[in-house]
Amino acid sequence: MDGDYNNKSPRPHKPKPFAPVDFEIFAGGIDPSRVSEAAHMAAHALVHHGRESDDPEVTRRLVELADKQGLEAVAEMWAESPARSLPGALWRLYALRAATQKDPERIASYFTSGKEVAQVSKVVAGVAEPPGATEMTDMADKILSGAFEGDFDVALERFAAFCRVVALGQVNHAEQAHHSNETHASKLTKNSHRLIKTAEDLEHAAAAWRRGELD
Repeated sequence: MDGDYNNKSPRPHKPKPFAPVDFEIFAGGIDPSRVSEAAHMAAHALVHHGRESDDPEVTRRLVELADKQGLEAVAEMWAESPARSLPGALWRLYALRAATQKDPERIASYFTSGKEVAQVSKVVAGVAEPPGATEMTDMADKILSGAFEGDFDVALERFAAFCRVVALGQVNHAEQAHHSNETHASKLTKNSHRLIKTAEDLEHAAAAWRRGELD
């Protein structure tokens, strides 16, 4: 979950996976209102229709939609959405999944380090149990394919807890690297702050979902 993104650069023709620390509001789009409408429709199709239907055919079609159109293409629409909206929340899940798949060993290292700090300081006491990197990826796969059958608000809170633990790990690594590589340490600290913001957005989305207000 390291990296920089310049939002003045042109959007790539084929979307690349973005890490949560790279979230920016992208410029462009032929018709922003149509993009927003499509983003919300896709988000609701995956989360609401998949949950509300007992018909396995619905889930199959949702999975095929992502396969044919490409989950990256669907997720790119969500990148335009407000952070605290349903498509905005799904974009963050997609990006967490993509970042973890891109560099699983590094993310696992941050998570392990962060969880040790969290257990000692009880920083994440009272919040949802954070999933490990593998469990987080599996849960994101189910949500993004419309096959998730659990409590969506709890899932969002667990993703938020994952972000907080990884952010703690980044801070821990930054402290260790401060004297040997100050530039890297500064980058890790900045990334951890952005990841905490992602956690806050997901926690807000979870609360809005419980109130029936996440759109």
